[in-house]
Amino acid sequence: MEKRRKYSIGLSLETSILDCMESLVMAKNAPKTLKAGYLIKAGSKLEVSTLKLRLLLELALVNETKIFQLQSKLDEIGRMLGGWLKSVQSS
Repeated sequence: MEKRRKYSIGLSLETSILDCMESLVMAKNAPKTLKAGYLIKAGSKLEVSTLKLRLLLELALVNETKIFQLQSKLDEIGRMLGGWLKSVQSS
């Protein structure tokens, strides 16, 4: 059961991250009027990904060090995304 849970949450996490990346690519290529919507969607997918990482950590299904490294990267992506969204909304 543990192994199945680990892989199902992992697959769900992978899907969330890929959806986030898709929204970022859409934002990059969208006209200015549509960028904010894609960025907000990407931010929500990023937040869901962070919660799934915490779930993996809470259930002790993965190596803590790797999770902390991933959380650090997701935090950095979130800061960059926030800056991009702020610049889009101010212009």
